[in-house]
Amino acid sequence: MLDQVQVIKENDQAKFAVIPFDDYLEVKELLGDEEKLADYLDYLHMQTVKKSASQRLSLAEVKSALSE
Repeated sequence: MLDQVQVIKENDQAKFAVIPFDDYLEVKELLGDEEKLADYLDYLHMQTVKKSASQRLSLAEVKSALSE
């Protein structure tokens, strides 16, 4: 989403962003539905955590840790 954005500047300051209409509709729907927005924000948070986590555990390791 929003990977094709054109920024219009005035005096080297961003003034407008032009996006494809389908992206606009998607953003509009997302912002209009509180549950979808919460889910999307959770997804973004998980992606941030995944990027910052330096270690990955296997399913077996997680099951073992949970059973202890």
